[in-house]
This record gives sequence, structure tokens and C-alpha cells, in this order.
Amino acid sequence: MKTFDDLCRARCTPLRGLEHQLPNERVAELLALLPEGWMRIEDGKAIHKTFRFDDYYRTMAFVNALAFVAHAEDHHPDLGVHYNRCVVRYSTHDVGGLSLNDFICAAKAEALLQGG
Repeated sequence: MKTFDDLCRARCTPLRGLEHQLPNERVAELLALLPEGWMRIEDGKAIHKTFRFDDYYRTMAFVNALAFVAHAEDHHPDLGVHYNRCVVRYSTHDVGGLSLNDFICAAKAEALLQGG
């Protein structure tokens, strides 16, 4: 994956085991492909971003669209849903940290707002 569009076009694959955990250098490369706002958290084992909206209706529309993506990719974020914002957190529990799937889904979350 060399571009944001590459991440958007990619599909998640089932991953299990520490060998699928991304090294720090690769995490930094992939994080740089994502739009502004994504941050690495929790000792480097997750990424997250707060998406802001005008009202609850728009927040819930995003959450519902993101749920559809999560189901299609079989990779599910942790969400914090509030009136005018949604905090999206990705981590791959089965690898004990970050995997390529987290960045694929983060890109797809962004694409929802870009009409993609």
C-alpha cells in the first residue's frame, strides 16, 4: 500500500498471531497515508480519530455507514458516539496491536465522508 486510494481499494483479511502485528516503521508509513487527525494511541497498539458533525442525525448517519463497512470487511472499530462527534478506534485484537486491516478500515471511514 503506497497511497490512500490503495488502502481504500484493499480488503481486510482474517489475521491471527503476533507475526501480523505491524512494525513501528510500517505503522508510521501507513499513518502518513491517512488524512489529518488519525493518531497512534495506547502504547502504539491502536489508532483513533474524532469525526465531528453538525448534529446527532449526521453523526448517526456516519455511524450506520461505518457499521456497514465494518460488517463488509469483518473488522470492527470501537466507537464513542456523542451528539456531534464519533470517536473511531481501530486495533486488531487477534494480533495484539495494529495490523494492515486497521489502516484499510480507517481509509474506508474517511472515504465515507468523501463520498467514496
